[in-house]
Amino acid sequence: MKLYEIGQKIKVLREEKELTQEELANICGISRVTLGKVEKGELGNSSVKTLDLILDSLGFEIEFKIKQNFGLPSLDEL
Repeated sequence: MKLYEIGQKIKVLREEKELTQEELANICGISRVTLGKVEKGELGNSSVKTLDLILDSLGFEIEFKIKQNFGLPSLDEL
């Protein structure tokens, strides 16, 4: 997932839970401006901790996975 896609996904998840930016920001303990920037893909000074707080509040977590090479399946996927 690209960085700008993370923000788009966070916005979709927030809207599915019928939360405003202000409400989610308050739950996370961050400013609405920071959340707005994250949703726009302007992660700039946002830390992994900020993303973790937002995702945790939405019921998700950061997960790492192996990147596919040129769209080909890995041996584990075959």
